[in-house]
Amino acid sequence: MKILIVSATEFEIAPMLEHMDNIHRAGGPLINCTYKNLEIDILVTGVGMSATAFYCGKWISDSHELALNVGICGSFNSNLEIGAVVNVYEDCFSELGAEDGETFLTLDDLKLNGVTKIKNNSGAINIEIEKLPKVNGITVNTSHGNEESIKKVVDRFHPIVESMEGVAFMFACENERIPYVQIRAVSNYVEKRNKDKWNMPLAIENLNKKVLEILDSL
Repeated sequence: MKILIVSATEFEIAPMLEHMDNIHRAGGPLINCTYKNLEIDILVTGVGMSATAFYCGKWISDSHELALNVGICGSFNSNLEIGAVVNVYEDCFSELGAEDGETFLTLDDLKLNGVTKIKNNSGAINIEIEKLPKVNGITVNTSHGNEESIKKVVDRFHPIVESMEGVAFMFACENERIPYVQIRAVSNYVEKRNKDKWNMPLAIENLNKKVLEILDSL
């Protein structure tokens, strides 16, 4: 079975890489390796939607039987513990639209063609994936850290988490018609920026543990 794992940074998947065999860095963002009976392509895209969309479009192929987007995220919901690992089953391009004074206009409002929201119906299901809480998210160019803008985006989309790449990955997989899952671990709450409250090491530890459990179950 051939798997594609997409991450914005190598830092977020470093613990998982320690378990891989036959690692070959093919140049650019691509790392080829194996794990038990799996052939794995790891794509380290860099941060942001544009880089993720470009490299996913370039490297995803019909030889991949499953794609996983793995990384950390911020949570708008304080009931979701720091370090929790989730399946982002629905995501959107939250900034795609137009402002009309205090009103935000979506592409539908503007009567423009385009995709703003994606719900994962790709059929990527197994026992370990099913254990993950399913949440909706938004993908942003600027992580929220202002109380006013946080309130606006929560009122508009009611998101549980946010990332800077998720929906771009989903868009690429939808168009290539391959099963996929966006798996993220909460490193912080979305609030006025205070890194003293973040726990990236815990999020990354839990994220990588879960990804390995999923790979073991395939």
